[in-house]
Amino acid sequence: MSEAEKIAPVIYVDADACPVKAEAMKVAERYGLIVTFVSNGGMRPSRDPMIRHVVVPKSADAADDWIVENAQANDIVITADIPLAARTVALGAHVLGMTGRAFTEESIGMAVAMRDLKQHLRETGESKGFNASFSPADRSRFLGALDQIVRRALKGPSQGQV
Repeated sequence: MSEAEKIAPVIYVDADACPVKAEAMKVAERYGLIVTFVSNGGMRPSRDPMIRHVVVPKSADAADDWIVENAQANDIVITADIPLAARTVALGAHVLGMTGRAFTEESIGMAVAMRDLKQHLRETGESKGFNASFSPADRSRFLGALDQIVRRALKGPSQGQV
């Protein structure tokens, strides 16, 4: 799709184990945006023409690779996967975690470093690696953050954005 054809940003959702699919659809519907859910399968297709489902092979990074190949600057990517967040921030996309945490050029380096440190601690047995459960406060934060990011994306790429 050329830049001339692309009028509005697309929301891409790393959909495997994503707890905020309904919220992403709700915000996208409010602004008339297309949502593309990318997963290894197991999702029921939607009849809504603004909701797209992409099923990728069941390999480790297939969904991530598909999103990186298709997302463009000023699109919105929703993921809890830090390496995917880093790859899409590099594209100039707006990237949001499931708990409403935005990943930006300024914050992605620290997020990658913390992910690597936590992985090292789990591998050495220093940490059990328990993740906090997803809470109603996380869902609320996500909704507010997604709404803000969509409004920013609809204004177009900022000067500092690739």
